[in-house]
Amino acid sequence: MKLVCFLYLCTAILTSLIFMKHTLALFAILMLLAFNANSQKFAILSDIHVTPGNQCDSALRVAVEEINQVDYDMVIVDGDLTNEGSDEQLKNVKNILDGIRHPLVVLPGNHENNWSQSATKTFVDLWGNDRFVATVDSLVLIGINCGPYMKMGDGHIKQEDLHWLRTTLDRLATGGKRVVSFNHYPLLSDLDNVADYVGLLEEYPVIAHVNGHYHRWNNYPTGGADSGSDLQCVTVRALDLGHGDFGYSIMEIDPEWLHFYNKELGKPAKPMYAFANRAEHKKAKFPEREALAVPAGFKVTKVWADSASIFTRLGFDRDNVYFGNSVGQARSVSKDGKQGWTIPTGASIFSRPVALGKGRVAVPVHDAILIVDAKSGKIIRRQASKEGPYVADGMLTPDGKGYIQGAYKRIERRRPTDGKLVWSYDSIFNYCQAAPAIDGNDLVFGAWDTNLRCLDLRNGRLKWVWNNGKSANMLGPGNVVPVIADDKVIIVAPDRFMTAIDRESGRHLWRDNSHRYRESLGHSEDGKTVYAKTMDGELVAVDATSPDFKELWTVDLGLGYEHAPCVIAEHDGYIYTGSRRGLVTITRVADHKHIATLALGSSEINGIDVDPTSGDIYVSLIEGTIYRIESI
Repeated sequence: MKLVCFLYLCTAILTSLIFMKHTLALFAILMLLAFNANSQKFAILSDIHVTPGNQCDSALRVAVEEINQVDYDMVIVDGDLTNEGSDEQLKNVKNILDGIRHPLVVLPGNHENNWSQSATKTFVDLWGNDRFVATVDSLVLIGINCGPYMKMGDGHIKQEDLHWLRTTLDRLATGGKRVVSFNHYPLLSDLDNVADYVGLLEEYPVIAHVNGHYHRWNNYPTGGADSGSDLQCVTVRALDLGHGDFGYSIMEIDPEWLHFYNKELGKPAKPMYAFANRAEHKKAKFPEREALAVPAGFKVTKVWADSASIFTRLGFDRDNVYFGNSVGQARSVSKDGKQGWTIPTGASIFSRPVALGKGRVAVPVHDAILIVDAKSGKIIRRQASKEGPYVADGMLTPDGKGYIQGAYKRIERRRPTDGKLVWSYDSIFNYCQAAPAIDGNDLVFGAWDTNLRCLDLRNGRLKWVWNNGKSANMLGPGNVVPVIADDKVIIVAPDRFMTAIDRESGRHLWRDNSHRYRESLGHSEDGKTVYAKTMDGELVAVDATSPDFKELWTVDLGLGYEHAPCVIAEHDGYIYTGSRRGLVTITRVADHKHIATLALGSSEINGIDVDPTSGDIYVSLIEGTIYRIESI
């Protein structure tokens, strides 16, 4: 219809101008009309951060009305639709975006992936997927999710999304079609597997990449200034630029050029960037990944490489390793790397399976706890969730008679034999995520409602509750495994403090911010020392027996900026830490010397787990690999 209208107008003007014999004017107008007839125009909303009733809520409604007045080929929403990814916030923004009368595609951002009431499931339920592909004339628009997924971490393209990207572009990017790529994060070091992602895109006729995340305009080459690439990337504006400047972005593509415009609400669009519409580019150069160097006295074995990403820590029994992946498969793998059973569950799994003994494994998923036969994978019993998904790391009580599992707005004790509920503590106002700590009859755990709690293990009754005085959920102890040391409980949290709390009363004893702590914590095997990994890549050792804060020693692990909430483990005289970029460090206890860094991959280490049956160290990486580290 658009082309027909232009041709009709063109004919009318042609007739008029022939009559007037204005040949030069005729040629100019014909060229202008040909340009308009062959261009595509897109509105892009990114980082809209809508909470019901806030300023962005009102501004988005105005933006939708304005967008509907223009003949756009498509509207793209490029992540961070909400602030905390709650079901209420997602449904509210979906209701607003449903008012758009143009074709619409939507991607999540870190605020939908990192803090999610539904463990990212509601987004998929509402929009059908967390990736998209669409064709508009000779263009292929394709977008994928990039995390981080239910915990602090770098952006990451899931393994199954890389597979999907390749097969989809193999099918669609043919016959002279050109591609525009979208996701929420820039094609820079913000993505841990950016080299894999870019390498794949470079195999196809990609003319540009569009992202959000930084709330400001930016035009940069793929991989950054030193990569050598000339494939143009554009970071588009947020809905709110911070000074009452609400608006969105416009991308217009014609056969020769790509144009980007800043569109402030109620004002004319202003040009931002223009660059040539080219499908051939110099390939980006990325730093080579470190080769795996294993120090003397250790052996490293890759146990498993999955076709999907892995977000869980690991469960063990004598023969097998248990985990869940991003496509919702619960899996059993033998310790020599042979595939056992696989159970499809329908949504990404974030909670580690727990070996219950007597041939049973508990698999917490989005809507239930599955009690599974360890040998066959047969589901023996399904205990439905009372409310929300299971994303916390569960554990057996030290005597093996109880199975403790955190959940959305509650923590539960169940019978290991059949998963039947013994008690449930329901006075939590957000979800539990990390494993609890248990000593005697004290069960201590954090939640994303700013609070740390101590319950009586026997009956689930509250002993005390403590918080750091911050009102923001994201600054609380929601994803730290506490350390119980004699008469105190010690935690670290995103408020960047280490805190010691009186175990009996819940009163804080001391708080220290001499280092930039976050969520990574552990303890020595004798329980007398607490270890914390800082945001500066240090390992800090603190005396757990002292009545006051007492730093024993600190060593620089050489990790640089760090935020992976990976537990720290000491075993057989060595301390193991995990990083956001696939590195496991080994520090010798005797002399506090950092002796090795194992480069196992490029993505975050989910956890350092000691196999209780062998004493070996196991780690899983988000990129879908599992390694065993043995001290020999």
